[in-house]
Amino acid sequence: MTDTHTTSASSHGQGPFIAAIDQGTTSSRCIVFDRDGRIVSVDQKEHEQIFPKPGWVEHNATEIWENVKEVVAGAIAKAGITAKDVKAIGITNQRETTLLWDRKTGEPVHNAIVWQDTRTDALCRELGRNVGQDRFRRETGLPLASYFAGPKIRWLLDNVEGLRERAEAGDILFGTMDSWVIWNLTGGVNGGVHVTDVTNASRTLLMNLHTLDWDEKILSSIDIPAAVLPRIRSSAEVYGHTAEGVLAGVPVASALGDQQAALFGQTCYSEGEAKSTYGTGTFLLMNTGEKPVNSYNGLLTTVGYRIGDQKPVYALEGSIAVTGSLVQWMRDQMGLINSAAEIETLASSVEDNGGAYFVPAFSGLFAPYWRSDARGVIAGLTRYVTKAHIARAVLEATAWQTREIVDAMTKDSGVELTALKVDGGMTSNNLLMQTLSDALDAPVVRPMVAETTCLGAAYAAGLAVGFWPDTDALRSNWRRAAEWTPRMDTDVRDREYKNWLKAVQRTMSWIEDEE
Repeated sequence: MTDTHTTSASSHGQGPFIAAIDQGTTSSRCIVFDRDGRIVSVDQKEHEQIFPKPGWVEHNATEIWENVKEVVAGAIAKAGITAKDVKAIGITNQRETTLLWDRKTGEPVHNAIVWQDTRTDALCRELGRNVGQDRFRRETGLPLASYFAGPKIRWLLDNVEGLRERAEAGDILFGTMDSWVIWNLTGGVNGGVHVTDVTNASRTLLMNLHTLDWDEKILSSIDIPAAVLPRIRSSAEVYGHTAEGVLAGVPVASALGDQQAALFGQTCYSEGEAKSTYGTGTFLLMNTGEKPVNSYNGLLTTVGYRIGDQKPVYALEGSIAVTGSLVQWMRDQMGLINSAAEIETLASSVEDNGGAYFVPAFSGLFAPYWRSDARGVIAGLTRYVTKAHIARAVLEATAWQTREIVDAMTKDSGVELTALKVDGGMTSNNLLMQTLSDALDAPVVRPMVAETTCLGAAYAAGLAVGFWPDTDALRSNWRRAAEWTPRMDTDVRDREYKNWLKAVQRTMSWIEDEE
């Protein structure tokens, strides 16, 4: 957290301000920003992670909405301001996490199914038929994978009693978490607005990237009634106004999936600019301009952002399922460290990984492989290896997985990475940042405000209401805090990368098709 930058509103003048709600995978938070894009106040609250079966991950959406209300009130109170000081609210969210709720009661019909959940594996194989993972790729830019929202909707319709009938009758609403938060903010059962933005819609497997509308053919192939879907809007426009609470009457003016919000907050507004967010998982996005670039190397083609009625901007994305959550696993399941920060100290106590490589394919491998049959492996173990070597291997896992994605992006886009802008919780780990620069053989740059996901949502909301005039004004806010440059010898880098790739091969085909 960047509480070190937090000051009371008074030292930022009297405002006005923009508030951003970040409904994330492990917590919800609200951050208030001033005109310079600096943090005025932060409030944050974790929610429960529910694991009903191996590979299943759920959230309680009612708990999440209560937490959102609480952190909004908390951030506004800490800033010492009122609704009249806040010009707009922006929303950013964990993407692909899927919720269906009752339009009349506002009650979720089931826990939200989280993006990491793999229960739709078999369904995705079935939908692939004889075509396989690429069946809808031309229209959506995505492979058929358990990661995306569409198959999760279908699973709920198939598995919750009576739900399909209710959905077809128009009584059920679907949303990713942006839609759920906006619907509740703008009144819920009393006139709540049912919308999503192009970035979140582009993660459902149901939106056509070229028309930016729901694709009727795909809806009928996956068997999802159009009646449940929200309206698709741009990422920066006023969707409605807050109905009640401390920010009553304030325009709700942006929504971006968390990774697209970070791309926006890192001011990657030109083709070829890239950012990587190191959180629970890691997501690397590169701006590819106004046309979608098809990936032949296991990346996703996605909408980067769309401001009002301007042309959409597209991106290539590579996602890694497990990075920060591997550090949590070392802490919570293995008890090898007591706090996440401790991993850096432990890893720094040794010179190298002692020959050990850790591939955390806990829920399969994401980009560039898309192998849901893979499972985690620690390779190269000898009696020489200590927990410090394992700690180092944990950090290297994040670096080498990033390298694989950067290589794939260069192949697809023909653009060489000049520098990587980084953000997210893990960027406070200096050893990791150096390891990253070494693995990529490129500079790694961390901005002053590491909370770029929230900042991106704030920027988009501010543009929508004229708080900032244009993206140039936002660019001039971006300030560098730290930079790492490569220190590793080429032959060492090549050898380590080769060993890493060997370890990755060992994870595959662990799970055999469960009929």
